Amino acid sequence: MAVRRIVVVLQPIPLNLSRIMKAAFCHIVLFVLALSMMVSCEEKATPKPAETVEPQVQQVIDTIEEQQEDTLSQMYVFVFDSIDVDTLMYKDYVFVSQPIPEAVKARMQGKSMPDDATIGYDELRYLILYHYDYEGDIKQGEMVCNQAIAHDLLSIFKALFAEAYPIYSIRLVDDFDADDEASMEANNTSCFNYRTMVGTRMISKHAMGLAVDVNPLQNPCIKHGRVHPAAAEDYADRTKDFPHKIDRDDYCKKVFTSYGFMWGGGWAGSKDYQHFEKR
Repeated sequence: MAVRRIVVVLQPIPLNLSRIMKAAFCHIVLFVLALSMMVSCEEKATPKPAETVEPQVQQVIDTIEEQQEDTLSQMYVFVFDSIDVDTLMYKDYVFVSQPIPEAVKARMQGKSMPDDATIGYDELRYLILYHYDYEGDIKQGEMVCNQAIAHDLLSIFKALFAEAYPIYSIRLVDDFDADDEASMEANNTSCFNYRTMVGTRMISKHAMGLAVDVNPLQNPCIKHGRVHPAAAEDYADRTKDFPHKIDRDDYCKKVFTSYGFMWGGGWAGSKDYQHFEKR
């Protein structure tokens, strides 16, 4: 029998006393719905394939969001196919770490996860993150990382989100067919990709899910005089001032290093300004 976990998070918001009865009724109905779904899941002999958030649950979330101004608090309900779920919350946003869902495995297989990979899905975690984009809008992102750093990354990206630190996008590298150059050119922040280090045959820290590249277009890797991605040539001169540059005083660099990550921009030889890795 599959064990499912229902996470219910209550986040207080200012009271509107004229709507107390309506708010209480809404919460009772939604909570009963959540309990009924849990009972239904336990009675099924064969569980449905894992998904990030199931459609029925999303309907509950949508209903709650529509009623935000009419309720005493906001309630988020997530149903997962495993009890091995880690969550952190910042205001109304839930940052989630969970085992790789089947739908995500299907996206990764043969791309970021080749058939000859020496790491397994059970060693990785799928993260749901939130960030501000370059326009100042809030976006939901996704990332795959090693289970050893999953909680640290939840904490790091929660801290960046709390400071409205701009990140262009956070998508799986599989959206770019696991082409690291294409992902960097699209200024995509990512973690896991089973590949070798640029210009070598050595397995990258990304192949173990232990490294994150942040805003790579403005923060290129410079190795043996070559700039990666090639489209980042204008950002190779780090004496210039420009938006989204990661340097020693940058907040992103300070947060990552406070959790024990090494910054590639501080290496003695080659420089990798986008790169943070855990050893």
